Amino acid sequence: MKKDLITKYFSNSGMGGEPSRVSNPEHPPNLEGYSIEVNNLTKKFGDFTAVNSISFKVKKGEIFGFLGANGAGKSTAIRMLCGILEPTSGDALVSGFSVMNEPDNVKQNIGYMSQRFSLYNDLTVEENINFFGGVYGLEGNHFKERKKWVLKTANLEGEEKTLTGSLPGGIKQRLALGTAVIHQPGIVFLDEPTSGVDPISRRNFWDLINELSAQGTTILVTTHYLEEAEYCNNIILINAGKLIAEGTSKELKTNYLKNTILEIECEKVVTAMEILEKEDFVDETSIFGNQIHIIVNDKYRNEDQIKNILSANSINMTRINKIVPTLEDVFIHLLEKTY
Repeated sequence: MKKDLITKYFSNSGMGGEPSRVSNPEHPPNLEGYSIEVNNLTKKFGDFTAVNSISFKVKKGEIFGFLGANGAGKSTAIRMLCGILEPTSGDALVSGFSVMNEPDNVKQNIGYMSQRFSLYNDLTVEENINFFGGVYGLEGNHFKERKKWVLKTANLEGEEKTLTGSLPGGIKQRLALGTAVIHQPGIVFLDEPTSGVDPISRRNFWDLINELSAQGTTILVTTHYLEEAEYCNNIILINAGKLIAEGTSKELKTNYLKNTILEIECEKVVTAMEILEKEDFVDETSIFGNQIHIIVNDKYRNEDQIKNILSANSINMTRINKIVPTLEDVFIHLLEKTY
């Protein structure tokens, strides 16, 4: 059965069997107004400030990336925006409701999916759908239609009696998103939704996210896969509870990394990085797989400058290229500046 489901899944990755449409991250849906408005939102636990007076706005229908390292304050911020955790100060309007004063109304107007898929593995597919439909008060013909939609979206038509825990990760992921939006909320919070699934499943899942966005659903997503943030219309970076950058992927790369970035392939990568970071023409260094990325300043002349330094230390350089910065470059650069 599982093999059949995998075949069914990869042969039909779009929502409802139609080819998926990927939206342009630089041009979000043209819907007026904001779904989320955050104003000086703060959360303290004793003397520790987990979220420190952050403010931002999310347009209706856009895919909004919320990025940060572990412990940066992302989960605390999301729990406040979902009406689960009361802010210490500040406020946010989610679907027009105050998270400080109307948390119950907030909860009824959003969808939420966590990295653990938000499903009950010991229930069948149908039982999970019935449970979430009941939680959101769906009944009658409307619930029947939404149930059909979830099954079609997850490519699980005819598999209603299958135990959820036996499903492959990518299919379970789509089922979880389907149950999270079964009540057709205007806003969906996705907390590390693609953690632990394979790259093809992640790509298919993002196709589904783009289709929901194209239909007008606002999506706020946290992810530690920085390449996934490229799919977002707008992105904020948070560190130590503070918002440290905001913009589109292109704006972040343009506004926060103005110097040249070089990618170097060589022997003894760690040793080479330690040698180069001491040079006055190098501002920053970092390791990306088997390569080194360095940000150089106006004291840098040409690649022979680097080649000669490494050669003098018995390190052979096989390649050096000027590269377009990635979001990971931006993220590392901003974290190093913060510290």
